[in-house]
Amino acid sequence: MKPIALSIAMLALCLSACDAQTPAPPAKPEAPAMPSTTEPAAPEAPEAPEAPREGLVGADRDEHGCIGSAGYRWCAKTQQCERPWELAEAEGFENTPEAFKAFCEG
Repeated sequence: MKPIALSIAMLALCLSACDAQTPAPPAKPEAPAMPSTTEPAAPEAPEAPEAPREGLVGADRDEHGCIGSAGYRWCAKTQQCERPWELAEAEGFENTPEAFKAFCEG
């Protein structure tokens, strides 16, 4: 009987420790007080233009749809995007840009 009671007590202790607490929402910043004078407000400085965003990785497709950043290049002989080192191993030619060009364009 004691092992069962001890097991139940341990289970209750473990489950009560897992109480899901939701974090409080972040406090909203207070709105700045409006000036009570009738003078016009000073013009705000223009915002700096946003820095150009980098494109997504892998979004550099060429005219055939080959993703250059992933190592793919168009091969006219196979009519598909190929990774030069994989094609060189599969077809048995040297893994050089010249050999890839000779195989795919020649």
